Formats: sequence, C-alpha cells, structure tokens
Amino acid sequence: MIMGFQDDFGQALRQTARVFGGFRKLSEIRDEDVQIAQTPKDEVFRSDRAVLYHYRPLDEKPPETGPILIVYSLIGRYTVIDLQEDRSLVRNLLTRGCDLYVIDWGTPSRADRFLTIDDYVDGYLADCVDHICRETGHDSITLLGICEGGTFSAAFAALYPEKVKNLILTVTPIDFHADGEHNQQGQGYINLWIRSLQPEDIDDLVETFGNLPGGLMASVFELISPIRSMTKYNRDLLEIIGDEDRLLNFLRMEKWLADRPDHPGEAAKQWLKDLYHQNKLVKNEFRLSGRTVDLGQITMPILNIFAENDHIVPAACSSALGGLVGSDDYTDVPLPGGHIGVFVSAKSQGLVGETIASWLRARN
Repeated sequence: MIMGFQDDFGQALRQTARVFGGFRKLSEIRDEDVQIAQTPKDEVFRSDRAVLYHYRPLDEKPPETGPILIVYSLIGRYTVIDLQEDRSLVRNLLTRGCDLYVIDWGTPSRADRFLTIDDYVDGYLADCVDHICRETGHDSITLLGICEGGTFSAAFAALYPEKVKNLILTVTPIDFHADGEHNQQGQGYINLWIRSLQPEDIDDLVETFGNLPGGLMASVFELISPIRSMTKYNRDLLEIIGDEDRLLNFLRMEKWLADRPDHPGEAAKQWLKDLYHQNKLVKNEFRLSGRTVDLGQITMPILNIFAENDHIVPAACSSALGGLVGSDDYTDVPLPGGHIGVFVSAKSQGLVGETIASWLRARN
C-alpha cells in the first residue's frame, strides 16, 4: 500500500513539474514565435483592399499545372490553408507541381459596408483572373474555391465559363437548405441559426455596425461546440502544455481563430438573405450585376470536395452541386473530418493536396 502511494505521489510530482514547466514556457512565447502563413509568396496585383499573391515554387522544377487561383471566404482568413509547414494545403500543392495564387481580401472597414457580392465576383475576382491570364498567357485558369469563396467561384464560373479551365470547390455551400432534407445530428447549426433571424434583424445589424462583425461570427462558431470551446483553455491545454510542438500547433490555430475580419455589410445581406434565407442560387434567382447566376452554365471539369462531418457546411449542401451543373466531367470527393479539419488535421495532410493534383494531372 505504501509503495502504491509512493508511486502515485511520484507521478503527481512529475505531472506538476511538467505543467509548471509548460506554463513557464508559455509565458516566454511571443507573437513572433507563433507565425502562420510563412510559405514564400509575392504580391503581383492589388485592387483596393484585395491583394493577389503568387506563391514561389519550392524547387526548381517547372509547374505541372496551369495557374490555380485560391479563393477563400470573407468570413475568416486564407492563412488557415498555410497554418504551419507540416499542416499546409499550400505546401502540399506546391510540392506536387501546382502553380498557386491566392487572394487576400484584406480587412474591411466601415467604409466598405456598401460592397456587394457583385463587387467581389464581377470586380475583384474577375480582375485577379484577368491579371493572371494576362501575365501567364493563358486564356483560362483553375479556380480553387473554399467555403464562401467556393460559392463566389461557382458564381464566377457560371458567369464567365470561358475564363475557367477547371473548377475545384472545397467545403462549399451550394444548396443552403439541403440540410433540412438530409439532416444529421450536430450538422447545420449555422444554417438553422441564420434562418431563425428575421430579415429586419439582419438589416438592423448592418445598419448599426456597418458590417457583419467578425467577433459575432466567432462567437456563433464557438457555440457550435460549446463544451469544447469552454474546455480547450484548461483541460485540453493541460494535456499539451509540456509538449512544445503541440503547444505551438495549438497557439497557431488559436491565432487564426482570433483573426476574424468583419464581413462587408451589403455583401453580408446578400449572403444571409438571398442565399441562406431564400436559397436563390439553386432556384436560378440569384443575380449579380444584373445577370442571373445559372449553375447550368458551368460546363468545365468540376472537382467537389466536402467533409462528411462538417458542422458548418453540411455535406448535403455541397454535394447538391452535381445535379445542378452542365458539366459532364464532375467528381464528388467526400472526406472524413470537419470543415477546417480537412485542411489542418494530421490525417488530412497530403490527402487533399494529392486528390487535387492527381485530378488536375489527369486533365492536363
């Protein structure tokens, strides 16, 4: 009995020493130690706050694909796809011979409240595509859209099919009401919450703040898994506090989560009311710059990647695309994991990049 007590006491002392050592290490970590999105890239074009970057190749080999433009959501930063060297969709694609560009939408201020989705699709995105075509000599490029950026990319491909060689979508909402038909426990919380808002509530929110506050959306995302959100800074942190690599991984993810930009007001109204409320995209009623976005006009090859356990964009909302487009070269790829886990989890590393690269190589 005494021996057992001594063993337990010794283990407790070692655990206490590990925790105190970890907190001492945590107190020494500075912002410059927790950098994200470090893959080298160069600014090649700018329009207002939107900046187009071109990633440098990681070796001397020429690219095996034509130019690929990554289009991320306005709700969050593209930096999550390049979180750290061993958890980076960007690096996984570069090592597989892809020629990559990405749009940084910048940080909207109250002055940007009247920007619409029309401005982003027909303006900034179109300008970036034209710049890449002009600089590379291509007539069309591959679009790789993520989440809301995937919806923008699908709209662009429908309006400008001659400029899109291939369309790749990841965790992208298309049918915003499909969660009601194929509801799975724990999925579709965002859809339900937004549809519970009255249109005048959305108008009042934008009128008050000018934009859809990034802090509000951060709170909503935390409420998807409230217990996890409440325990990650105590129980979860205590589990990794003594492991410097895991601790830095945790801090990089938290840094990305904390950097939630506001969503321009008028674009937010369209996003929430036209799409989440009225589901106009699949009804052929969504209009940009006076033109109807007809998904049937998307005739180029399509790769549609979605997460089977996505609590933010349920898989059914993404997979609905296949029955709406005019392409005869359409591929669905359901992957295990969640909305962000598709890009940052240890299990997904290499899987998404290889899926995209091999699909493109087969079509070169």
